[in-house]
Amino acid sequence: MPAHEKKSFARDAFDAAVRFFGPAPAVTPVAGGERVREGVAFWQRRVLLSTIIGYAVYYFVRKNLGIAMPAMEQDLGIGKAQLGLFLTLHGVLYGVSKFANGFLGDRCNARVFMVCGLLASAGFNVMFGFSSVTVALGIFWLLNGWFQGMGFPPCARLLTHWFTPEKLVTRMAVWNISHTIGGGLIVIICGYLVVWDWRLCFFVPAALAIICSLYLWKTLPDTPASVGLPEISHAAQPGISAPASGGPGKPPGFGAVLRNNVFKNKYIWLLAFANFFVYTIRYAVLDWGPSLLTQAKGVPIQHAGWMIAAFELSGLAGTLLAGWVAARFFGGRCIRVCALYMVFTLGAVLLFWRVAGDSKMLNTILLGSIGFLIYGPQSLVGTAAANLATKHAAATAIGLTGLFGYASTVLSGWGLGALVQARGWNAGLAGLGIAAILGMIFFFIAWPAKAHGYDPDKTEGAASG
Repeated sequence: MPAHEKKSFARDAFDAAVRFFGPAPAVTPVAGGERVREGVAFWQRRVLLSTIIGYAVYYFVRKNLGIAMPAMEQDLGIGKAQLGLFLTLHGVLYGVSKFANGFLGDRCNARVFMVCGLLASAGFNVMFGFSSVTVALGIFWLLNGWFQGMGFPPCARLLTHWFTPEKLVTRMAVWNISHTIGGGLIVIICGYLVVWDWRLCFFVPAALAIICSLYLWKTLPDTPASVGLPEISHAAQPGISAPASGGPGKPPGFGAVLRNNVFKNKYIWLLAFANFFVYTIRYAVLDWGPSLLTQAKGVPIQHAGWMIAAFELSGLAGTLLAGWVAARFFGGRCIRVCALYMVFTLGAVLLFWRVAGDSKMLNTILLGSIGFLIYGPQSLVGTAAANLATKHAAATAIGLTGLFGYASTVLSGWGLGALVQARGWNAGLAGLGIAAILGMIFFFIAWPAKAHGYDPDKTEGAASG
């Protein structure tokens, strides 16, 4: 092919990709005030439900490895340090991807972005399931981590475009049940699949992810303008000038907004550091919990799956309560709720370590308590970052805090695996206690932060029960 034809082909391919991933164009506006109100209510419900389902299924093809690891150790002879390295590389690349895709997620079609990421993750799960060579397993799980980073940014774009800051705290709290639903269901499902063959822990979730991708393609919109509705009104954002150019729906002065509202905002950086330790605890339990319970406490793998599910599903209640408490008692200041939750998380970790012993009931209760408590900060960090950065840079801010969160797999993955391999599970649990203390300190330093554009008098539930 001649050089000029190659350039033309490359240019055409690039233009096609831009059109495919670009924001959905505005369509003819819906006429009539009542029809607009009905349309907004309909699409808000659909956006919330579809993103909850979609992100929960992202967990199906991300958090299936932990339950398969004990069987992989026996079948393939892979050590804890190597498995921990899989977790670390996956988590770090996922964090980088989530941050990088935050830039794209703020400016791309949310439906296309989310569906493509989920399909790619399903594909790499299939490849992982067919592999037995350690290097191949590592590469496929690493690549899966990159495409997993395409899941949250479109959700952030959708939620911040379809809900006002006053409603975002409670809606984001509801949306965050996707983490616990997805993580809880997949450990239960894989707890039974792994008894037959650990490879089914990757094939079955991949099939479910493909089915979910079709559902998301059918149900998700992009911005309100893409379905003929006006922009959802937002409160004035302090310190940010009104758009001077770019037209409705486009982020004004995007580079300046990123600098001022994200990279120069000390509270977002404090949130990022705190999130590092929140995720250290969360992922340590999710990824190593089955190994800890089966190897240190003699729990059968099927029962271990249910116990880790208790950790996840208890987090659902903790997530909802954290959002309600933040809106009802703290005027939307999510960071303050995070700080208090982390105090109790420390207590629950210490009790699990020093008091639970081999009691299945007590271990289950305390794992559930840790899940209830750690998912409060996990859910509210994103909400706090979004409101601090405003809707114009929400995905980027959440991507930054997420980058630190998933960088924690250096500790919760390879670090914990190597520590336990060398010194045992007692040392690993002591490390989780230290992580809880450090996360608590960063949240308390960020205590004075106040969300931009948040009026507690307008928040649902603020004036009445």
